[in-house]
Amino acid sequence: MLNLKSILAASAACLAFGMAAWAEDRPALTADSVLASVNGIDITLGQMITVRDNLPPEYAALPDDVMFNGLLEQLIQQTALSQIGEGRMTKRDEIALEVQRRAYLANSLLAYTADHAVSEEAVLKAYDEKFGQTEPREYHAAHILVDSPEQAAMLRSKLDEGADFAELAKENSSDGAASQGGDLGWFALTDMVEPFAEAVAKMKEGEIAGPVQTRFGWHLIKLVETRIAEAPTIEEARDRLEGDLRQQAVEKRMSEVLENAKIERMVEGIDPAVLKDSTILGQ
Repeated sequence: MLNLKSILAASAACLAFGMAAWAEDRPALTADSVLASVNGIDITLGQMITVRDNLPPEYAALPDDVMFNGLLEQLIQQTALSQIGEGRMTKRDEIALEVQRRAYLANSLLAYTADHAVSEEAVLKAYDEKFGQTEPREYHAAHILVDSPEQAAMLRSKLDEGADFAELAKENSSDGAASQGGDLGWFALTDMVEPFAEAVAKMKEGEIAGPVQTRFGWHLIKLVETRIAEAPTIEEARDRLEGDLRQQAVEKRMSEVLENAKIERMVEGIDPAVLKDSTILGQ
């Protein structure tokens, strides 16, 4: 794998030559502007910008000339090597490229969907729905989380017989709150997964509910107390509201796409362990 750090360091030594090629009368640059050619294969400005946009944040502080020359050298090396690699493509390589292509297109669509879900109007509407209609309430609860409904039912029986909730949580709960007797502290209902939040919303202080199933397992819940929370300002809530809008848009898009897609599964009789047999891909 090409080491961009090494390429950038090497290119820094010849910067004086790199930028001299830019003539004052050069035509306006576009994504298709050719900046180099390797055996007749063009390297364009658009390709360089794409690579730069996907670099880790640590590269952002590099001087423009160091970045430019380093990326150009990287793409020259990649292009030269890829021409040889293309001549020895295997079935494994073809499959890997197709998987990467599908993943890129899927992620690109979801990113587009998320970005276009956020607008000032949408944020204001979400804020009003979340904080403007009712007084926000916070909840203080504890829970016992276990893996099976049978264990949850057994522990519920003990609680009904008068067992101490905190002690049972310390002895049986499988999450990080166990050491605190299952205490979850204060939270808003929106902080919790829906089945858990729905159960808490219906409870009275001191009441125990459950078992309640979520994707994490089976919960027994004790509501300690509730209080009216001070609503945050829109700027304080903005990041979270925007995150919610993005997530909701992505989930809606996924649901719509799958609902409208013609999906056929041909997996009857196939042993799932076949995934471990990498010899199927060949050499």
